[in-house]
Amino acid sequence: MKKIAKEWMVKQPAFDEKAGTWGERDNLPSDRFPKVFYAGTGNPPDLSLMAKARHDGAAYVYSLLTGYGEKPDPAKAAKFPDVAKTPEGMYFNPYFANLNISMPPPLTSEGQVQYDDGTRATVDQMAKDVSAFLVWTAEPTLQKRHQAGVAVVIFLLFATGLAYGAYLTVWRGMKH
Repeated sequence: MKKIAKEWMVKQPAFDEKAGTWGERDNLPSDRFPKVFYAGTGNPPDLSLMAKARHDGAAYVYSLLTGYGEKPDPAKAAKFPDVAKTPEGMYFNPYFANLNISMPPPLTSEGQVQYDDGTRATVDQMAKDVSAFLVWTAEPTLQKRHQAGVAVVIFLLFATGLAYGAYLTVWRGMKH
């Protein structure tokens, strides 16, 4: 991970305290991804937290990655009234909020990735993998939290049983 970060082409700004000047430093795995700007069309969406921010975010990211296409024909345009307003340099995607997205299609053909286990690298498979990865990066400790939650619920059920048994023992002969 450190090797990949160090080889990244964009260096980070750093302040040299001895010289009192700004310079550059090698990247670290904890650095943020640099902003990408497409000339004239703006920034693409940041998908790093999209899986967490949207309801059923993994399905949304998958649909966004595989949903690029041509504008629908005028007969279907009633469903998408803003389609005619797609600016030059933008891409039509019915899963994006305003149907126009500045990010070019990232998954354009099969075989863009090689899998070590021999899995066929289809656009569908790559989109599923990217979606699963983004879900994990949004909450890498989710599985541990779920395991801790199950342990807490089991403990609370056990404690409730003990408390109910103590209640029956203490108030056994009393009429309420």
